[in-house]
Amino acid sequence: MPHRGKIIFSWALVALWAAVIFFMSAHTGSDFDGEGPLAAVKRWLVGLVAPVFGPETDVVNVAAHFTEYLVLGALLFVALRCTWPESSSSRLMLGAVVLASAYAVTDEFHQSFVPGRLCDPADWLTDTLGATLGAVIVLALSKRSGAAEHRSA
Repeated sequence: MPHRGKIIFSWALVALWAAVIFFMSAHTGSDFDGEGPLAAVKRWLVGLVAPVFGPETDVVNVAAHFTEYLVLGALLFVALRCTWPESSSSRLMLGAVVLASAYAVTDEFHQSFVPGRLCDPADWLTDTLGATLGAVIVLALSKRSGAAEHRSA
């Protein structure tokens, strides 16, 4: 794929994932208590964590926020690296975390308009930590891949 195509594709994935996050934020946890695949996944996750954390703890919500933003942080790091390949890895990582964290702020604001949801700074922190780990994982994998290529050359 040409370089321009990689840039467009990487940012399209970021936009698609941001839309998934927006979709999930437009629903309450109780929206996934009925039937369907998302409800089944939620029931399975609650069944896994309830014996450890207790039935009142909403670990599934925390895990969902963390995972959504872990993926977003990883996708943003890749998109930024495709767009500015000459930038330092630390600058790209910082950019990915800042962009994901800023989106998390808008996500929390959006949730304040959804009945049954609220704007929670703890969710923003969870989102930012997830994005940070996502960017760190991609950075580590890219450094590992680069080291392997260097050794084989």
